[in-house]
Amino acid sequence: MPYQPTSNRYSAGMEYSLCGKSGLKLPKISLGLWHNFGFVDEFKQSESMVHYAFDSGITCFDLANNYGPPPGSAEENFGKILKNSLHAYRDELIVTTKAGHQMWEGPYGDGSSRKSLICSLNQSLKRLQLDYVDIFYSHRYDGITPIEETMQALSDIVRSGKALYVGLSKYPPALAAKGYQLLAAQGTPCLIQQDRYNLLSRKVEHGVLETARLHGVGFCAFSPLAQGLLSDRYLNGIPEASRMAKNGFLKKETLTAELLGALVQLNNVAAERGESLAQMALSWILHDERVTTVIMGASSIDQLADNLGALKAPGFTDEELSNIRTIVERLPE
Repeated sequence: MPYQPTSNRYSAGMEYSLCGKSGLKLPKISLGLWHNFGFVDEFKQSESMVHYAFDSGITCFDLANNYGPPPGSAEENFGKILKNSLHAYRDELIVTTKAGHQMWEGPYGDGSSRKSLICSLNQSLKRLQLDYVDIFYSHRYDGITPIEETMQALSDIVRSGKALYVGLSKYPPALAAKGYQLLAAQGTPCLIQQDRYNLLSRKVEHGVLETARLHGVGFCAFSPLAQGLLSDRYLNGIPEASRMAKNGFLKKETLTAELLGALVQLNNVAAERGESLAQMALSWILHDERVTTVIMGASSIDQLADNLGALKAPGFTDEELSNIRTIVERLPE
């Protein structure tokens, strides 16, 4: 049977928040396609997860030019899903992509130059089979390109109609502030800043979050579960099928006895709250009003369903927040 989204997708419990000082609302939880949506993955499974997400009120799908593997394949697969079953709902979707990390050979396939950003976006649009994306990010600052050039390119991309909004990813506070000012002067204000944020990685609390707030910029947290560490997956060892067992981005040596002890303590706090550890990790980020949306990754519909349970979480008491802080602040970030 052809896919038909559920009629109650906007009353299923998802919450939406205005992004910074814009009029754009984003879901509290977005779906990230960094892993599990490339050519190495089962397409039908990827498609089912996208459908489940949309049925659950998730309207924002986060991509980048190099997501896969191989690089580009996540965009291509998502483009197929859009064409096959979601094309009639394009105006209900926020599709985002990024450029800034190594994507193709030669001097123009990496970085934040005008050449790299515009060429990469053109390639992304072809893979996605779209005329425009809703948000286009500078994925990182390369340390070489004048920031004026990068911000001018982002502004021109919006004026060209190939993106409705632009954002920055992983820019440090001072550089982000300059970028915000340059974009505002061009009449294309920065919509959103994206960065890593979770209970085990809290560096954005030292300037990034507040700088975005002061400039009327939304904030999007990625890696909220620390690539699965903030779930019950590693509480009893390293499962054979896990990312850590496959020795990918998450290394086995990461799971020290000290970290494991902290995860067990956090899991106990979550259990007392009636949540899974993953749900508490997500709801902990969302309790900060400066956070607009959290990008959730998943390898199955069951994971998606469990993580979405964070939206039903009770508020944190001062005692719970203090207890959580005491546990995590003993660990090196």
